[in-house]
Amino acid sequence: MALDNLQIVDIIEALENFVERKRPPEHIRTKLDIGYKIEGQDVFIFEIRPQWNKPEIIREYSVAKATFVKTKNHWKVFWMRADLKWHSYKPMPTVKTIREFGKIVEADIHHCFFG
Repeated sequence: MALDNLQIVDIIEALENFVERKRPPEHIRTKLDIGYKIEGQDVFIFEIRPQWNKPEIIREYSVAKATFVKTKNHWKVFWMRADLKWHSYKPMPTVKTIREFGKIVEADIHHCFFG
């Protein structure tokens, strides 16, 4: 089930603030940037980089994902492993708010999201 409009506004506000804090300096952003997208009940945080062998091709590399579970009113937290599959973030598998998700990804104390 998709998110409602109020939740989407809250997500956008929280993740815009996250991206602003996490983004590299402006002169580096053509080589590395941070973005997010909302798809259904999922929120993705990703790095934006040029492809290594064809710099004219810009790629998005997902690093974190949160999925809203409406029946439990919480967010499941996932990270992308080297096998390119989503895995539950064991230190904190669920959070109550999208802001908490942003704080976990930003802190990245176990170096799961940004390495």
